[in-house]
Amino acid sequence: MQPNFSPLNEPYPARSVESATQRLDRLLHASAAPLTAGLSPVALSLALADWAWHLAVSPGRQLELATLGAQLAAQSLQQAAPAADSADRAAIGAQDEDPRFRHPAWAQWPFAALRQGFRQSEAFWQEAGTMPGMSAHHAEMTQFFARQALNMLAPANWLPTNPVVLQDAVASGGAHLAQGARNWLEDLSGAGGAAQQRRHLPGRDVAITPGEVVMRNHLVELIRYTPQTALVHPEPLLIVPSWIMKYYILDLSPHNSMVRFLVEQGHQVYMLSWRNPDASDHELSMNDYLRLGVFEALRAIGAIHGKARPVHAVGYCLGGTLLAIAAAALGRRDEPARVAGAEFLPELASLTLLAAQTDFSEPGELGLFIDESQIGYVDEITRGKGYLSGEQMAGSFQFLHSRDLVWTRRMREYLMGEREPHTDLMDWNADTTRMPARMHHEYLTALYLRNALATGSYRVDGRSVSLSDIEAPIFLVGTERDHVSPWASVYKLHHLCEAEITFVLTSGGHNAGIISEPGHAGRSYRLDTRPRHGAWLPQQQWGQGLEAQSGSWWPAWHDWLAKRSSAHARPKATPPAMRLGVAPGDYVLQTWPD
Repeated sequence: MQPNFSPLNEPYPARSVESATQRLDRLLHASAAPLTAGLSPVALSLALADWAWHLAVSPGRQLELATLGAQLAAQSLQQAAPAADSADRAAIGAQDEDPRFRHPAWAQWPFAALRQGFRQSEAFWQEAGTMPGMSAHHAEMTQFFARQALNMLAPANWLPTNPVVLQDAVASGGAHLAQGARNWLEDLSGAGGAAQQRRHLPGRDVAITPGEVVMRNHLVELIRYTPQTALVHPEPLLIVPSWIMKYYILDLSPHNSMVRFLVEQGHQVYMLSWRNPDASDHELSMNDYLRLGVFEALRAIGAIHGKARPVHAVGYCLGGTLLAIAAAALGRRDEPARVAGAEFLPELASLTLLAAQTDFSEPGELGLFIDESQIGYVDEITRGKGYLSGEQMAGSFQFLHSRDLVWTRRMREYLMGEREPHTDLMDWNADTTRMPARMHHEYLTALYLRNALATGSYRVDGRSVSLSDIEAPIFLVGTERDHVSPWASVYKLHHLCEAEITFVLTSGGHNAGIISEPGHAGRSYRLDTRPRHGAWLPQQQWGQGLEAQSGSWWPAWHDWLAKRSSAHARPKATPPAMRLGVAPGDYVLQTWPD
């Protein structure tokens, strides 16, 4: 039986089943996708119509907004007038929550007036972007796109209205503007991007922790890292990264490699390296990612260490979501419903979920672009290619954070001539991967749209799985500024599972909060444990009275793992037949233009 992951048993259309009229529609929609940045024009139009119709039939609301606009305009004129105290204006600028306007030059007239007018426009549209009676989804969309429009028109983006850029142009005698023009021409021709990217190459600069490939199938390679200590914790540690990007986010440069840290602490570490799919992988499903990825990796680890030796399992982002699904399926209390072949897999000693959601009812800003119309639109884009390209995914993330990833960066590169220095993390971010069309459809529909995992309707082997079946202790990490997996959403696992949960809230964002190596300046975290079957606290109350601890959370995690491991022993040797090549393997090196 083919497992069905859709909670409503919605079949994903076979690639070959397509009428001539359906093909016409698909080609039309796919050709228009670049003009809308891959967003469904129907979804955008529905949100706009919802807002406009509710505004049109609400004269009282119109009066409220007109009054608010007049009040904000009057405040802008009053606060930004040339006669206002310049010291006060400078203090206001330094405290501005928007880093684009903190420079003292923004305190001078007329730039203070431009800044104040822009901030008041933001305040107006924050209120005007929602109307009584609108659906919550449409209200969030209209507010988001109002912010995007304002970010594009911000005075910080343009030469005549940015005092910092004007001062820099005068001080450099126009040299920086000339360099910015050259940067723009390089990017326009495509020469700049190729020259700036991939300075850190896997196997040469990053992903260089010694190891070997011990298992390979159509979808993954399993890397076993060479132990760095004479004695090790006997329980192996399997890391399941997200399939959206390549695994070496967790094995960057030696100084910030999580893998290197773990092996130096005496852990026997294994890493999944996802293959970069192509058009022939169109029909790969979530079931394939579960079976060929997590389950076959556990089976290979059991072949080396013995099935009786439990495994510490770690999942990052969507890799953590997939790992939670696997743990729930393996932990089913209904014995006949257990995963086929589970008796040949080692048990889980613990579960570590890094910035991984299991309840998608509040998925953050990514949820803005997920509804039936948008999923149908993406299906039509991916149906022809057979996959969602890495460039399309990268474009979506840039759109979500256009202020920092697009406008501020372009201002510095094109108006001030400053190329942003490339780091290992930036080069990893540019090393995009693909997602098979079927799997992409299933995970968006089942997780984001239906929230099937949290509601007990997500199916593995034709039967629903429940997170309440997870009994292994859990180490759960959320990051304070995560826009991909908001920590309040990550925290919701407390309501779905009665296992012991140690929750860590760390400073930083989705990537930087996880890649938080010891010695990294400015890092801090809070940690607390809810015992098995213990009372849960609402997310708003968590952490009250907890003192923030400075430094990296990695050592606390290592201590947590060590307490749940057996006495040290000599590392197990890899059977010669399982030695398939040296790390980082072949799959992580797969790149080709989309």
